[in-house]
Amino acid sequence: MSKLSYARYGKDNIRLYKVDKDEKTGVQTVVEQTVRILLEGDIETSYTRADNSVVVATDTQKQTCYILAKQNPISPPESFAAVLGTHFVEKYPHIHAAHVKIIQHRWTRMTIDGKPHPHSFLRDGEEIRVVESLTTEGKGISLRSKIEKLLVLKSTGSAFHGFHRDEYTQLGETWDRILSTEVEAGWQWKTFETLAEAQAVDFDAAWQAARDITLKTFATDVSASVQATMYKMCDQILAALPLVEAVDYSLPNKHYFEIDLSWHKGIKNTGKDATVFAPQSDPNGLIQCTVTREGPSAKL
Repeated sequence: MSKLSYARYGKDNIRLYKVDKDEKTGVQTVVEQTVRILLEGDIETSYTRADNSVVVATDTQKQTCYILAKQNPISPPESFAAVLGTHFVEKYPHIHAAHVKIIQHRWTRMTIDGKPHPHSFLRDGEEIRVVESLTTEGKGISLRSKIEKLLVLKSTGSAFHGFHRDEYTQLGETWDRILSTEVEAGWQWKTFETLAEAQAVDFDAAWQAARDITLKTFATDVSASVQATMYKMCDQILAALPLVEAVDYSLPNKHYFEIDLSWHKGIKNTGKDATVFAPQSDPNGLIQCTVTREGPSAKL
């Protein structure tokens, strides 16, 4: 005998673009997203009995996404994810949970002749803003905001020494090294009981604060290790955002190796004389952590 122990379905890779037009000023603002919707509920018979009557078609989910985008702001993406999830849980009695993931792509307004252009934009990097939400019937809205693909580097101000050594250790200690990583940072919000409660939060300001803390700490911290620096980032974000319950980072250590050129006419290119390096793709270190609050959970 067998039984269905997990079931979730929906529409992935919904491409969504919205433009807001200010008729008075002529200024237009654009947002582009990629949306995933996955539904859970009393849908097991669609798997076990070929009963499609319980299936809210994935095309219906896509069209709903477009209609709700027309009727609601889609930025900040946290609010739009909450709108989508709430709709599916409230609209269909047999759907009890909706998972929504939104990737917001960068479009930065161009500056032309020293002035912001009213309707032209550029993609100034691969960094993305990500939201993962779960709306559950009777339990509220869970939201997680993320920064991904934010590539950073500093040419000094990083060290790594005093680490454990044994017969397997070859790595030398260093008091000055290049530090580079592709930032993946996330922060988990308190559970919101209602859509209105979630929509009252300034998610854009929170995202900007978390990004600013990440960049400033990376740049200014005299880093003893990636671990020590990322903990400082988490600690500061928790202090700045009282409705956030946990902060996590995943930072790959992108290595740049010195090149010994002494074989050619005695050129010095190691230690304090190193100016030419070989960037490495892999293998790489990967450092992760999650930092939570001590004591009671965050409250409004």
